[in-house]
Amino acid sequence: MNELIPLMVIVPLMAALLISAFSKFNKATKVFAFVVALCLPVIPIASHYGLHYFGGYAPVMDNVTNVMYHPAITYSFTFLQQIFIAMLGLLTFLVVFIYLTKYKKVSGPYLFLLFLGTAAVTAMLLTDDIFHMFVFFEILALAQVGIVAASSIDYSYEMALKYMVLGSIGSPMMLLGIGFLLALTGSVNVTDIAAAVHNGLVDATSPVFLLSLGLIFFGWLYASGLPPFHTIKSGIYSKAEPHGAALLQSFTVVSMISIVLIMFRIYSSLPIFEVLVVFFSILAMILGVSLALTQTDFRRMIGFLAVGELGFIGLGIGLGTQYAITAGLFQALNEIIITALLFIGFGAIVNATDEVDTRKLGGLLAYHPKVSIMLLIAGLAMAGVPPLSGFQSKLMLVQASLNCGFPEISILAIMVSIATFVVFVKTYYTMFLKPKPNELELEKKEVPRTMIFAMGVLLIIVILLGVFPDIVTAGISNFVGGIL
Repeated sequence: MNELIPLMVIVPLMAALLISAFSKFNKATKVFAFVVALCLPVIPIASHYGLHYFGGYAPVMDNVTNVMYHPAITYSFTFLQQIFIAMLGLLTFLVVFIYLTKYKKVSGPYLFLLFLGTAAVTAMLLTDDIFHMFVFFEILALAQVGIVAASSIDYSYEMALKYMVLGSIGSPMMLLGIGFLLALTGSVNVTDIAAAVHNGLVDATSPVFLLSLGLIFFGWLYASGLPPFHTIKSGIYSKAEPHGAALLQSFTVVSMISIVLIMFRIYSSLPIFEVLVVFFSILAMILGVSLALTQTDFRRMIGFLAVGELGFIGLGIGLGTQYAITAGLFQALNEIIITALLFIGFGAIVNATDEVDTRKLGGLLAYHPKVSIMLLIAGLAMAGVPPLSGFQSKLMLVQASLNCGFPEISILAIMVSIATFVVFVKTYYTMFLKPKPNELELEKKEVPRTMIFAMGVLLIIVILLGVFPDIVTAGISNFVGGIL
C-alpha cells in the first residue's frame, strides 16, 4: 500500500483543525497555512498509483462464489485522481496565497473551511466506498455553506441559508438511495456493488434498484448545481469572495465527477441512466448560457456560464463511450482551471473598482491591461476558441456526439459555445473597451500582485493543455477504459 494516498486527505484535514485551534497566533497561522497549501499539489504528484486499504484489511475471496469482497474502506489512486487532486491542490494554494496577502489578520475559521473543503472533495474522489463518499459529501456541503456565509458580501448569509436548506433535502435522499443499495447487495463498496449488479446477483429492473438510482441521481443534481439547482449554485458563487468562488467551483466540479463515476459503474447497464444524464446536461447547457445573457452582475454571469459548462461534462459522461467520457473528464479539468481564472480575474476588477455592475464600468483596458488580456484569453478558452484547452475538450465532445450518432447534440454544443462567446464578448466590451463613465474612479486603485500571479499560473496551464492535450487525455482514456 502507498502510505502517501491517505495523506492527501489527512494533511488538509489536520491543517484545518490546527489552524482553527491556534488561529490567535496570526503570523504562525499564516506561515503554517502557506506551507501546508504548498504541499497539497506536491503530495499527489509524489505518490504512486495503487490502492490503500484502511486498517490493513485486504480484499478476501469467497471460496463458494469466487467473488472478491472488500471489507475495508478503500482508496483508489490512478492518473485521473492524480491530475485532479494535483490541480485542486494547486488551486487551493493559489487561493490561500491570495487570501493571506490580502488581509493583515487572517480568519482561522475561514482558512479552516478552505482546507476542510479541499480534504472532503479529495476523499470523495479517492474513495471506493459509497457511504464514505456520502460522509465527505456532507462535510463538503457544510464547508461550502461556511465559505459563503463568511464572505463580506451583501446577502451572503441569505444565500448560504438557502443552499443549506436545499441540502437538507438533497442529502437525505441520496443517503436513502445508498441505503437501498446496501439492502440489495449487503455492501457499500462500489466495486462490490457493481460486481453484484453486473453478475446478475441484483435484479436491475427491480423497483428498489430503480428507486435508488432516482434518489442518488437527485442528490447528484444538487451537488453538481444542474437544473433545478442551477440558480442557487450560481448564486453561491456570486455571494462568495472571488478567490473563494474559484475554489467553490472546483469543489462542485470534482464532487460532480466523483458521484457520477460511481453511478456510472453501478447503473450503466440501465439505458435510462445515460438518458437522464444527457437530458439534464443539455438542460444545464441551454439554461446556463441563456441566463448568463440576462445578467448585469458579472459574478452572476460567470456563475451561470459555469453551470452551462457543467452540462458539457455531463454530456460526455452520459454518451457513455470511452472517447466521450474522456472528453467529459477533460472538460471537467478545463472547467476547474478556466472558471477559476475568470473568478480570480473578475475579483481583481472588483478589488480595483468596488463595482460588479457592468453598466457602471468601462475603460478598464487602459488601467489594468494585464488583467484585461488574461481575462480575454480565459473567456475565449471557455467559449472553445482554438488553440486553447477549452477548444480541445469541446472539439472532442462534438466528435464523440457524432460518433454516437447524435449530430443534433453536436450542433447544440457548437451553438452553446457560440452563445458563450457572445456573452463574454458583450461583457468584455462593456467593462474594458467602452468609454469610462465619469463617476468611476480608477486612478488610485491597484490590482494585488498575488491575483495577477495566480492568473498567470492558470493561464499557462490553459495554453499548455490547449497545445498539448495528450498530456492528460491519454491517461484519462486509460482510466476510462478500466471502468468500462
